[in-house]
Amino acid sequence: MRVRLISAVVLCFLGTDLVDMEVTQMPRYLVTRMEEGVLLECAQDLGHERMYWYRQDPDLGLRLIYFSYDVDSNSEGDIPKGYMVSRKKREHFSLILKSAQTNQTSVYFCASSLSQLCTTTSSPHKKRPCGKEVFLPRG
Repeated sequence: MRVRLISAVVLCFLGTDLVDMEVTQMPRYLVTRMEEGVLLECAQDLGHERMYWYRQDPDLGLRLIYFSYDVDSNSEGDIPKGYMVSRKKREHFSLILKSAQTNQTSVYFCASSLSQLCTTTSSPHKKRPCGKEVFLPRG
């Protein structure tokens, strides 16, 4: 009897209950065939302007794939190769794996943060970015 080994890409995501929504990722778990396209959805109901996609690999920590300042304003992170993103609404930020590969087997995280402007002490008319609070999905 011959055994066929099918290569698969395993993707894990940190998710939350839909009832207590703040930041959610769908699907929560995914196994796909190599070279298939994959769509990962991130949604937030916090009204945040900034959203981020990260991946976490053993011994490498979190690495930024892409981030978005707002609708249709996306920028590459540290490891964008093999990925695309789309953000047509403030609440949604999609990560697309063009052709899933085994080296993309990882845990993926989506996060959002509020961007705000602060008044500087030297001039009340000058604005500068404030520190940001980042929200990750609850597990």
